[in-house]
Amino acid sequence: MGDEKRLPYLGVVGLMLGIFLATLDGQIVGVALPAVVGDLGGLGQFSWAVTGYLLAMAAATPIWGKLGDLYGRKGAYQASVLLFLLGTVLCGVAQDMPQLIAFRTLQGLGAGGLMVGALSVIGVLVPADARGRVQSVIGVMLPVAFVGGPLLGGLLTDALSWRWVFYVNVPFGAFALLAVGRGVRLSERRPPGGRIDFAGAGLLTAAVLSLTLLASWGGTSHGWGSPVIAALAVVAAVATAGFVRVERRAAEPVIPPRLFRDRDFALAQALSFLVGAAMMSVVNYLPQYLQFTRGSSPVASGTQIMPLMLGMLAAQLTVGRLTDRGDPRRLVPVTGAALTVAGALLLLLLDTDTPVFLASALSLVLGAGVGVLMQSTLLTTMSTAPPRDMGAASGTVTLARTIGGSLGVAALGAVHAARMSAELSGRLGDAAAERLVSGGELTPALVDGMPARAREAVAAAFTTGLHGVLVGASLIAVAAFALACLTHRDRAGTPAATVAEAQPPPARLP
Repeated sequence: MGDEKRLPYLGVVGLMLGIFLATLDGQIVGVALPAVVGDLGGLGQFSWAVTGYLLAMAAATPIWGKLGDLYGRKGAYQASVLLFLLGTVLCGVAQDMPQLIAFRTLQGLGAGGLMVGALSVIGVLVPADARGRVQSVIGVMLPVAFVGGPLLGGLLTDALSWRWVFYVNVPFGAFALLAVGRGVRLSERRPPGGRIDFAGAGLLTAAVLSLTLLASWGGTSHGWGSPVIAALAVVAAVATAGFVRVERRAAEPVIPPRLFRDRDFALAQALSFLVGAAMMSVVNYLPQYLQFTRGSSPVASGTQIMPLMLGMLAAQLTVGRLTDRGDPRRLVPVTGAALTVAGALLLLLLDTDTPVFLASALSLVLGAGVGVLMQSTLLTTMSTAPPRDMGAASGTVTLARTIGGSLGVAALGAVHAARMSAELSGRLGDAAAERLVSGGELTPALVDGMPARAREAVAAAFTTGLHGVLVGASLIAVAAFALACLTHRDRAGTPAATVAEAQPPPARLP
């Protein structure tokens, strides 16, 4: 345990940097992706630079948590930082889109251990009477990552190169390793005979990967009735059934089935899945609209999505305070889902000539709705899980949001690409559309030098693609609203202090 009298500040800062890196990387890369695609080509593979990262992080999160429990939390955390930094450097030197996707996947494997590793070490390192101070550190660092990430990503892309949005992680990660190495001293008792549920983790990964491929390829690369799509559907069904069976029999399951006996816990995981899908899809494609349709630079587009991020953060803080005062639990997720529906529908007003300030302001409503849903699902998860399963419960809600984000980006990314290609083909012809989408010619800078007719076609194509994403996000939010209405009105007897102490910080999946 940590020293009861003196908080190990150096070690805590090193751990907080892990949470900061995991959050920053999700924010900083988004605004640079148009420049990445322009340099490396492969616009049709764009979503996989995000999806590969999210899938790997989702699959690795429970493994890192169990590695820490069995073999030492400090060592597991440091290993995850090293793997994250290796993937980061390789992303910076990638020469084509397949390489970038592969290296982003490696980076995601490391990222899966950053937050869960930091939180598990803090749980045994920091004395109970100092946890308020640690929460205040989280409260400072996360807004910096959420708001500053897009700005920093745009600035580095404009001033240097998109490769620096990866390289900038290196000094932070190096300092985190040094700080934890010198500032964290743990005397850990490891459980005898424990072992990682590799079978469960492997089946979960297979199910998520096959579902993501099915969502991404169905109706685009392959017809819905094709043998490839049918095979993916079979793999997803078999892997999911196998995962459920293995988890029921495993001594230390990745996700304990007993948690889902509580209806509100199960609903919270479904809501977390849906909010991840809606959030990640919009956040990844709104900057493209701003850059390609409205002519914003990467720095400017990062600034212009700040209302969305600020709305999310303000909503999370507000929900925490309202819940502590005992406000009805059903009202919070219902309100969040309603705001998310309204926010996505408002963004459908965006057109090729919408003023940038209006496009920026309209994102505030969606951000508020997503923030309310994220925080309410987290608090519900913490209040319904028994103390012995608190770590598994927090990992489950994060995993559900990450999987939702990866599937949402894949499915709605396919919609975006299909609608954009159809619009370009209708305006410029099939050959020109294929060249622009697959040939690596489509960058904001090159669009500025195109003839007026081509510029108008590109602007209309990205607007049409974004509308497809927003319609999908609206439908997802409607489903969330329906689920939120099934939540119990209140859950009396849950100490607010217990929930606050167990609460991990909110996080966005690249």
